[in-house]
Amino acid sequence: MGTEQLKKNIGFFVGTSLVVGTVIGSGIFMKPGIVLESSGDSTRALLAWLIGGLITLASGLTIAEVSTRIPKTGGLYAYLEEVYGRIWGFICGWVQTVIYGPAVMGALGLYFGSLLVSFFQLDSSLSTIVGIITVIFLGVVNSLGTRYGGIIQNVSTVAKLIPIFAIAIFGIILGDQPVLNVSSGSSTAAISMGAAILATLWAYDGWMNVGFMAGEMKDPSKTLPKAIITGILIVMVSYLSVNIAMLHVLTAEQIIELGPNAANTAATILFGDFGGKLITIGILISIFGCLNGKILTFPRIPFAMAQNGLLPGAKQISKVHKTYKTPMNATIMQMVIAVIMMIVSDPDRLTDMAIFSVFSFYGLAFFAVFILRKKQPDVKTYKVPFYPLTPIIAVIGTIYLVVNTVMDKPADALLSIGIGIIGLPLYWVLTKKKSRASN
Repeated sequence: MGTEQLKKNIGFFVGTSLVVGTVIGSGIFMKPGIVLESSGDSTRALLAWLIGGLITLASGLTIAEVSTRIPKTGGLYAYLEEVYGRIWGFICGWVQTVIYGPAVMGALGLYFGSLLVSFFQLDSSLSTIVGIITVIFLGVVNSLGTRYGGIIQNVSTVAKLIPIFAIAIFGIILGDQPVLNVSSGSSTAAISMGAAILATLWAYDGWMNVGFMAGEMKDPSKTLPKAIITGILIVMVSYLSVNIAMLHVLTAEQIIELGPNAANTAATILFGDFGGKLITIGILISIFGCLNGKILTFPRIPFAMAQNGLLPGAKQISKVHKTYKTPMNATIMQMVIAVIMMIVSDPDRLTDMAIFSVFSFYGLAFFAVFILRKKQPDVKTYKVPFYPLTPIIAVIGTIYLVVNTVMDKPADALLSIGIGIIGLPLYWVLTKKKSRASN
């Protein structure tokens, strides 16, 4: 079942654009007000973005070593299966297949549909339909070959950075508001540096998705760590620049009050009405490119699981299309689950569930670097710098996010845990069936 091979045609630039494209979506425009309100003042807000970026960078540096030691398609699922055993790999892959991947795709599709409908002043009831059509369109494009999905990723990544850097550069040059030590006006009870960092970590999520494509990279041991590190550094510069620019153009209280519209308002001040529209187009491109990156990478998880016989209908899901050399059936399956989620839920709920469901597995993947070093101390491969400090930072950051989510959103956390537990009987049935077939 695992004899068919995916085409190896992903290089450094596509890999880097996947990291940037899957991280920078709507978060850079949605989170500044939340971070500012939680932190209490502008200096602490910028510090929160920096700390969130450093935790993400530590995570990226750590997972780069894990991924080069285990350069398999499937990313997180493949890493946990290799290090902790098949049952942990299965639970991780199961949760990513039925919650994380489809929920993130569905949320981004709904955000895109809502924004596009608003931009063209259409009936708001059409937003879900537009979102579903967008998800299906990108699913079809990526099924026709990673080259086409890669082209969209490259173009959208470059396009999304243009408005981001435009508002950053002109905001820093032309703004006249003080940037540092500006009070947010939040009450003392509402101030929480932890909540501020938590919001930035949500905005930074998505960088690990490029690891799902390791099996399709030309030289994963060199390309993957370079792509992860370069991509995260680009995102950190983008996030800090936009936040500094917005603080230079708007007051802290305005940024909090305007929320998701703060960047749009700042652009209108800098460039007039045309600037506001330009930023809206930039956000649309940003979400579109982010969604494309998710649809390009997420189906590799069920594909890898199905190759090991660990999903119902594994024989069909593990097929590589004869002409296009892509996991078309796995892509279709992910799209169907995503569309169902889009119909029955809202984007904010989907995003909350997705983030919690995956972060506990992130922590296990970061800790895996210690286990791999002990088992294979002499392997010649990329090694995480400043070991063991760097992976320790990554693990602590992950524990922090998981604990805060359980405290703040217990219902979503319990639902995600419940779906993970439901996967266990399925694992036992599938492994018993596979064992009988091999005898």
